[in-house]
Amino acid sequence: MPSSTVSNLPETLLQQLATAVLDKDRALRLVIAALLGEGHVLLEDLPGVGKTTLALALSRSLGLDFVRVQMTSDLLPGDILGGTVFDPNARQFVFRPGPIFHSVILVDEINRASPRAQSALLEAMAEGQVSLDGQTYSLPDPFFVIATQNPMEHQGVFPLPESQLDRFSVILSLGYPSAAAEARLLAGELTPVEALAPVVDVATVKAWRQSVAQVFLSAEIRQMLLDLAHRSRADGRIRLGLSPRGLLALRRMAQSWAFLAGRDFIEPGDLRAVTVPVLAHRLLLREPGSSAQMAAALMQECWGFGP
Repeated sequence: MPSSTVSNLPETLLQQLATAVLDKDRALRLVIAALLGEGHVLLEDLPGVGKTTLALALSRSLGLDFVRVQMTSDLLPGDILGGTVFDPNARQFVFRPGPIFHSVILVDEINRASPRAQSALLEAMAEGQVSLDGQTYSLPDPFFVIATQNPMEHQGVFPLPESQLDRFSVILSLGYPSAAAEARLLAGELTPVEALAPVVDVATVKAWRQSVAQVFLSAEIRQMLLDLAHRSRADGRIRLGLSPRGLLALRRMAQSWAFLAGRDFIEPGDLRAVTVPVLAHRLLLREPGSSAQMAAALMQECWGFGP
């Protein structure tokens, strides 16, 4: 794509999103990077900080259809995927697609659903398709999942297994806005999501994704990625290191971050920006501690710089 088109992305899309989600520029950029890198996002945060607003504002700004799925303990896979029902008029069984057949899906409180319901998302997130009753159904392109969970609640929840966590490109926390942002919120300066109009079309989003996949990795950057992955697997403090899927997610997120900066190559600053969000939910420690802090320590030990 022309460099002018690339450089306009943060000025158009990000600026519009920033009018609906105040004071969260870095988080917005990471979410867009995950979308353009064909990944998914896990938002781990308290209620009421703008997670739903972010997902809806993104879908409206990109002109993509949106659905919200509220996860509960009695939710079944069919409630997400859909199923085959008998049509008395046609006198045959027909497939009725579920909410998963939307481009942007907010899976709210994903850890409140049972493992059986959670597993319904695995194939969809990994392969962009759903298999039911011996048939395979393709999901929309683009297809993007934003899942949320409350880190403060531990009753009646089902923690996501490592295999499912690995499907998310990044884990983020929006947190509380600054005092200045909340003052703007009270003053009514927040743009209603309903007032947002698309700034790009689906064809442009697909073209951006193709451009991200072509962002160049030098031999030095590839070696930096390999050093970090191998270090995480050999470190005695870590029980489960970075998987090959996680390594590919880190590469793609770095490519997306470089693309958003208007470059067609990755530089170390791109790795600095995305490594902790990519690794924070993938490193399983032997002792209680913060995986995000461990990811930052690995960066310092391997590359000589932290986030």
